[in-house]
Amino acid sequence: MPPCCSGSPLLKPDTSIKEKEGYFTAMTRRNPPPVSLLLLLVLLPLLAVAPTSLAQDFDFFYFVLQWPGSYCDTAKSCCYPTSGKPAADFGIHGLWPNYNDGSYPSNCDPNSPYDASKVRDLLSSMRQKWPTLACPSSDGTQFWTHEWEKHGTCSESVLDQHDYFQAALGLKKQVDVLQILQDAGIQPDGGNYSLKSIVSAISDAIGYTPWIECNKDEAGNSQLYQVYLCVDTSAAKLIQCPVLPRKRCGSEIEFPSF
Repeated sequence: MPPCCSGSPLLKPDTSIKEKEGYFTAMTRRNPPPVSLLLLLVLLPLLAVAPTSLAQDFDFFYFVLQWPGSYCDTAKSCCYPTSGKPAADFGIHGLWPNYNDGSYPSNCDPNSPYDASKVRDLLSSMRQKWPTLACPSSDGTQFWTHEWEKHGTCSESVLDQHDYFQAALGLKKQVDVLQILQDAGIQPDGGNYSLKSIVSAISDAIGYTPWIECNKDEAGNSQLYQVYLCVDTSAAKLIQCPVLPRKRCGSEIEFPSF
C-alpha cells in the first residue's frame, strides 16, 4: 500500500452511506483532531456573527426640519399641541437612519418601545423643538413614539433612546436654519423665493448641500415644507448627502408665515 494511504484503507465506490459514517467515526477516534482545530471549529460561528451584531446597520442619518407654517397651510390644516402654539421656527421632524442606495430600515426593534421616563430630562426641550402639529391636539407623546419606534430603533447600535433624542436636539441647536435664511433675506412672509437661493443660503452657511421638500397650500402653490440635512452615523457631524430623495420642488416656492 502506498505511504500516503498507510493505515487508511480506501473506501470502495459502492460503500453504503451507513458504512461511510462508521468509517469516518472510527477514523476520528483513532486519529482525533488537534485541540486547536476543535477550538477553531467552535469559534468560527461566533466570529462570523460578532461583526454583524456590532457593525453599523445603516450608512447615515437624514436630519429633517419642518416649517410649521407650511404644515398648517394645507387643506387638512393642523392642530397646535396641548402646550400651545409652537414658536415660529423650524421644528424637528425626525432623525432617520438611511442607506446609501436611498432605502432605509424601519421598525427594527419591537422590544424597545418609547419610554418617556428615559427622556424625562429632555421633555421640556422636545416640546419646544420637536412639537407635534397633528390633529387632534396632543402632548407630543404619539409623535415621539412613532419617530423612535420607526426610526430610532434602527440606530440602537449607536444611540440608545435617550441619546437618540438628545442627538436630534443637539443638531437643532447646531444649525439654525431660520436664522440662516433670514440672514440671506429669505423671510417667512408669504413671499416667493427661488429654490436655488434657499439651497445656496443654507449650503453657504453650513458647507453642505441640503435637500428641500415642498408641499402645496390650499390654492395649490408650492411652499417650503422641510429641510433635509445629512449626518454621520454618530449623529454628531453634518456630512454631504450620499443620496437625496427623488421629489422635486418648483423653481419658485412660497415661504408662508406662521
